[in-house]
Amino acid sequence: MSKKTIQGRITIDQEICKGCCLCKSVCPNEKISISKKPNQQGYYPAEFSDNENDGKVCIACGNCAIICPDIAIEVYRD
Repeated sequence: MSKKTIQGRITIDQEICKGCCLCKSVCPNEKISISKKPNQQGYYPAEFSDNENDGKVCIACGNCAIICPDIAIEVYRD
């Protein structure tokens, strides 16, 4: 039997995020990066990279949502 990998995705509220990078530091598959464009408050928010060409996918572990001090991240499992 093959082991099924849980896949998921996250959404980040760009206007709430202050770009603290905590979510980026705990993502096991490095699917979170920091935007090059500031939000309305002048912060550079985190953004989810759903590019699967790198061979890595979001596993919906929830680490990013748990560590986010601004409650800006929602995790969804497929």
